[in-house]
Amino acid sequence: MRRYSESPPAPASTPASSRSDFSTLRTLLPYLWVYKWRVALALGCLVGAKLANVGVPVVMKKLIDSLTITPSHPQALLVLPLGALVAYGVLRVSTTVFTELREFLFARVTQRAVRTIALKVFRHLHALSLRFHLNRQTGGMTRDIERGTRAVGSLISYTLFNILPTLVEITLVLGYLVTHYDIWFSVITFVALVSYITFTVIITNWRTHFRRTMNEMDSKANTKAIDSLINYETVKYFGNEEYEARRYDEGLQNYESAAVKSQTSLSLLNTGQSMIIAIAVTLILWRATVGVIDGKMTLGDLVLVNSFMIQLYIPLNFLGVIYREIKQSLADMEKLFSLLDQNREIADAPDARPLVTHGAQVRFNHVDFSYDPKRQILFDVDFTIAPGTTTAVVGHSGSGKSTLSRLLFRFYEVNSGSITIDGQDLRSLTQDSVRHAIGIVPQDTVLFNDTIEYNIAYGKPGASHDEIVAAARAASIHDFIDSLPDGYKSMVGERGLKLSGGEKQRVAIARTLLKNPAILIFDEATSALDSKAEQAIQAQLKEISRTRTTMVIAHRLSTVADAQQIIVLDHGRIVERGTHQSLLAANGLYAQMWERQQAKAEEEDSVV
Repeated sequence: MRRYSESPPAPASTPASSRSDFSTLRTLLPYLWVYKWRVALALGCLVGAKLANVGVPVVMKKLIDSLTITPSHPQALLVLPLGALVAYGVLRVSTTVFTELREFLFARVTQRAVRTIALKVFRHLHALSLRFHLNRQTGGMTRDIERGTRAVGSLISYTLFNILPTLVEITLVLGYLVTHYDIWFSVITFVALVSYITFTVIITNWRTHFRRTMNEMDSKANTKAIDSLINYETVKYFGNEEYEARRYDEGLQNYESAAVKSQTSLSLLNTGQSMIIAIAVTLILWRATVGVIDGKMTLGDLVLVNSFMIQLYIPLNFLGVIYREIKQSLADMEKLFSLLDQNREIADAPDARPLVTHGAQVRFNHVDFSYDPKRQILFDVDFTIAPGTTTAVVGHSGSGKSTLSRLLFRFYEVNSGSITIDGQDLRSLTQDSVRHAIGIVPQDTVLFNDTIEYNIAYGKPGASHDEIVAAARAASIHDFIDSLPDGYKSMVGERGLKLSGGEKQRVAIARTLLKNPAILIFDEATSALDSKAEQAIQAQLKEISRTRTTMVIAHRLSTVADAQQIIVLDHGRIVERGTHQSLLAANGLYAQMWERQQAKAEEEDSVV
């Protein structure tokens, strides 16, 4: 059981560091630039599609003008404009072909970027310190990752497949209007675009904090839900289903409030956008109609200008939606990338080398350590575990016992002093090689929600079935597994809840045996078991530690009486050390603890 006094304190609540939209985009761009040639070809297809799209109204104008009867062309209807018809068909097909080709070229870029970022975040989370993971909220963090990775694809799609094509088309249309028609057409179109974009940006930026609030409330509600479901048994033990439902509903209510505000402001945005577009289209058609009446424009020109307005109206009508989605994607990605900004705290030195063991002597050399600078946990801890021997660490709760195993795994750095394995300072070694050489059987064995075989094989990924069975036999759990209907394919449930405490411990022992480490740590591995299961597992632990360097962190002194060395910790200091007999003879703290435990055991026996 993790003790509060030995765990790092949660830091004061601080708001997440705010990243600018530009900073978020700058973080994303390198993932896209890996496929720069695909990006360039896709952009070329984008321009080709828009050129073809703008060319359609131009061909339509020529088609209509060629069919219009005028005094100079009285037989126009008798001539079939094959060239214009073929051009119209080619342009229509070209628009579709270029668009689909663009999608084809960019599909791999988008999906690979999403995959690379998601994998990088996953690896980074595993590289972060134990301090971060003890303080994290799993439900909220997983929701942030899910939204963030989804936002990467959305941002790329909206930016390159909607915003950029719209800007290209606007540029082409304005260029055509300027060179072929009255300046007022261009002025009206330009003013409408500037007004539309300005209005959209201002209102959308105002709405963004509603979206951020929605995300925050969604993450908090999800955190409460996940936490409650993970602790299902505890909820049931205390009959607190309604209490948990109310806590979850509080989060949902906050989300609902933010969502209503978001939707209300959305209605304001949509109304304003529609008014700007309606006014602009009306003015354009008025100028075109006047031009036709005055004889300055043909019916084909009227159709051309109207077609241009429709082509601009459709993407412009969605521009506000797209801009909102882009801002939303940036907000979602902000939290994802902020995870990458988290400091690793424990990192390999640039010149770190792999651990090479030759006996696996463990040495704590005058170690001082504190989770919080204001409160020191270990004071001048100095001891050696000789190769192939067992050293037990005992003491009252909060004395710093479990902290020793965390430091040996290098979950934290020592404040002063050093920890060495065969004379090699852990700080000069790669963390992977150190952890590969150490196996642990913890008090609270947490299993993956998978098969028994998978959980045992976790000690050595890729192990053969025969190796897994051999490890299970050595841990005395093979017969139990063999008696199950699905054998080694039996699912263990969430955190292994389908197995008893003793069965989970045996799976943990089998997993550690399969890993075959040079150093073993038993962190109160049997304290949660009944006496019969404890005796059975203790015998197995002694057997597997016979030829390995072993550190046993224990509360029950009877389980470590035969250790070659016993270290007694009190408030982070070594107050006694020696064998069981010598410590009893010294009549110190160890002897007092032994007497109390023996008296308690006798009392329990008399009650039974």
